Amino acid sequence: MPQGTTPQWQAPSADLTPVDTFGMQSTPSHDVEAEAAVLGACMYQAAVIDEVRQALEPGDFYRPAHTTIWHALLELRQQGAPADPIALAHHLRSHGDLARVGGAPYLHTLASAAVAGSGAEYYADIVRHHADLRMLQSTAIRVLQGATAPGADPAEVRSLLATSLSEAADRARRSSAGRLQRYAVDGWSFVADTQATTEPVWGTPGKAAWASGESLMLVGPPGVGKSTIAQQIVLARLGLIAQVLDMPVREGEKVLYIAADRPSQLARAFTRVVHQADRDVLRRRLVFWSGPLPASLNTEPQLLAELAAEHGADTVVIDSLKDVVGKLTDDEAGLAYNNARQQLLRDGVELLELHHQRKQGPDVSRTQRPVLDQVYGSAWYTAGAGSVLFLSGAAGDPVVHLHHLKTVDDEIGPLPVIHDHPRGTSRVDTSLDPLTLLRQTGSGGLTARELSTQITGENKPSTADIARARRRLEALTKSGHAIQETGAGGGTGGGQATRWKATSRHITAVS
Repeated sequence: MPQGTTPQWQAPSADLTPVDTFGMQSTPSHDVEAEAAVLGACMYQAAVIDEVRQALEPGDFYRPAHTTIWHALLELRQQGAPADPIALAHHLRSHGDLARVGGAPYLHTLASAAVAGSGAEYYADIVRHHADLRMLQSTAIRVLQGATAPGADPAEVRSLLATSLSEAADRARRSSAGRLQRYAVDGWSFVADTQATTEPVWGTPGKAAWASGESLMLVGPPGVGKSTIAQQIVLARLGLIAQVLDMPVREGEKVLYIAADRPSQLARAFTRVVHQADRDVLRRRLVFWSGPLPASLNTEPQLLAELAAEHGADTVVIDSLKDVVGKLTDDEAGLAYNNARQQLLRDGVELLELHHQRKQGPDVSRTQRPVLDQVYGSAWYTAGAGSVLFLSGAAGDPVVHLHHLKTVDDEIGPLPVIHDHPRGTSRVDTSLDPLTLLRQTGSGGLTARELSTQITGENKPSTADIARARRRLEALTKSGHAIQETGAGGGTGGGQATRWKATSRHITAVS
């Protein structure tokens, strides 16, 4: 239905005449367009009927014609028959109801009120909302009539009010039962059905940069290659490449890329990495949303999941967060966005978010390990993310550093990343790989402090950096690539530190 137009409803409806209640003209609360959207969505996809019937009762429709059509849809669904306008018209005709609801043309008008079944539950909530108001209005009228009748008995009026309110409460429980039960599971199933190990979208089991069911946030200042890496991940999700930064990416089905920030520049960047041979894949499996969203996600959290469902995407990329949330520093906005994020993840859609850091002073070292506090905005953005990767460096730097600030399981990196800007590709600089550095030392080996110094570029690495270097050396020992020589204890300034050396077979292999 084109935006701004109103369908010409043809169904006979004597119930639209305003009602005179105690001298006041009023029309019962209703939304005919929402009713049409619900019925039209059910015609597009019969399975939608199962979702809608959890929220609506037949009497919730304001127009009698819509109630009749809803009954027919339920019967078709029970029979396992199609619910499209043709099948629906045949069913109504066989029961003598087709002319009464407005004929076959009206059914096609209803079908045009929805797009491929999108938003049926949302519109059903609107229909139920108005039905609730009509019921409460009817209750108020009955109570008022009882209270103003000649010889009214207060006890009887109170009894009428209590009964009416009880009926309204029962109806509310019935109509909300589907929503209250939809995502509820028993305790054992919740625990037992959860995978024991993380399923990586990007990375390997036990060392995931991006885990399925959890969002990945890629953070950094402008110009350090966030979009460049995101583009490569997108291509990998489409099956056009296999790895990004030496880590495998699991192929998906369809990607929705929300290019809210400088879409023209992003389009030019994509021309570096796609080719004519990729045309069919990109047409079928990649959708770009160009420019701002219809509303900020902090004001309409359900919008993100609706967009993914509308385009059939199993992966969403947001480029970037500042363009889809109203006020990043506001905690309420952060909580609302996390609601949008979690709704999307609950629907089984993977999420990659590009974001920015806080402004840093000129004296901050480029190789200094960043922290989560450097991520711009409310802490709720990182709190709800599954993994946070941070690219540090200056705009246009050919070499930047990738830090894993919030991990899924084992930490990745820090990794020196080399961007090939003309080609739009990125690779890990293996010259700072711990095993490479260990092999270069020969029989001398390295201590955890010495390895940390080489990786960070800091003459006095922090205790945390040394601990991370130690864990990486211990991992090499466990995999058989290194041997550990435990140092001797001693007093202040005495003793020998533990050293690690590359195993001889691996030295031979690269000599």
